[in-house]
Amino acid sequence: MAGVDHNAAPAPRGRITDAPPRALGALVSLSTAAFCYVAMETLPIGILPLISADLHVSATTAGLLLTSYAVTVAVISMPLAYITQRIPRRPLMAALLAVLTVATLVCAAAGDFQVLLWSRIVIAVTQALFWAVVAPAAAGMFPVHVRGRVTSVVFGGAALAPMAGVPAGTWLGQQAGWRTAFVALAILALLACAAVVTLMPGVAPGQGHAATGSSPDVRRYLIVLVATALAVTGLFSAFTYTAVFLTDVTGIPAAAISVVLLARGVADFAGIAAGGIASDRHQRLALGVPIALLAVSMFGMYVFAGTAAAVVALLALSGFAMGALTPALSNRVLEVAPGSSDLASAGQSAAFNVGIAAGSYLGGVVLPSAGVRATALAGGIAAAAALLTVLAEPLIAGPRAAERSAPN
Repeated sequence: MAGVDHNAAPAPRGRITDAPPRALGALVSLSTAAFCYVAMETLPIGILPLISADLHVSATTAGLLLTSYAVTVAVISMPLAYITQRIPRRPLMAALLAVLTVATLVCAAAGDFQVLLWSRIVIAVTQALFWAVVAPAAAGMFPVHVRGRVTSVVFGGAALAPMAGVPAGTWLGQQAGWRTAFVALAILALLACAAVVTLMPGVAPGQGHAATGSSPDVRRYLIVLVATALAVTGLFSAFTYTAVFLTDVTGIPAAAISVVLLARGVADFAGIAAGGIASDRHQRLALGVPIALLAVSMFGMYVFAGTAAAVVALLALSGFAMGALTPALSNRVLEVAPGSSDLASAGQSAAFNVGIAAGSYLGGVVLPSAGVRATALAGGIAAAAALLTVLAEPLIAGPRAAERSAPN
């Protein structure tokens, strides 16, 4: 019998809303948890001066709150996913969110910088495991033909965090003190934890269609990891220095930067919705098209750097592209995972964070030698390399399972 080619035929039609209300509630709770984690990771961006002044540390030292967090997630994802692969997902998720709640309250009460730093590192450890297991856990509650849309709901919550959570946390911190922002986030995390305990179904580890790859393939999985790292490197080589690019090269006033970034965030959110639908229909196209758009946006920002309208539009395009790519990558991992989907998702999360670090480093190398405009060129080159990696999949990985097993 010929193997199943999950890319060749259109997926069965169906809607997430056809699922039982309890599954929908659990999905919303996981999306809320994703919001909490990304908001926690990025919250210091808007209140860093307040933290620095209150805890009597320099802005550079306070910046370690972000650096240490990202490094922890990148390093610990795979080991934690391996250690916890036999733990049922509902109690595991509940435990992660409980630790997030308590550690966030410790952050709010921190009397010195070291307590705040180590509390955030504890949260980063739980976040590393959360991103390793959330996509398979969410997808497993719904039919396989809508799992791209299911993961897009989870990542939609994550996308809302920098778009809405950080500005709200910044405003709250400015009005009532930075500690209040952490307390508010802890309350939201507690609500998500309670919803997970109440609504998420109990499924034994390793059970369900999302527990393992539906078409396991080591080479295709490695291609996804490489494409992830290269695409994210391309984005962050330029995005890390967006504010400098907009003011020094494009000539956009500093006061308008928040509006420009909000527009990019809206485009990112729209991209997540589009990417979830597209990845349920044709996974390779759902990967290739956003990466191509990302490369176009990066090269375009380099070419049209002095034209404000073009740069704003291209920056929004980069947000749409990355938003669409995120659920597509997750769905592709669930398809080609060579073993446990949790371990495969952990590997993809690590590749994503490697891309963030590599992109920031690449931009930092390019900036002093070629200027901030060249960070967009470097980003375009890295994104183009990611696109070539995806396009070369048939050559690198060989024929699909269906083609290998089909009779002559």
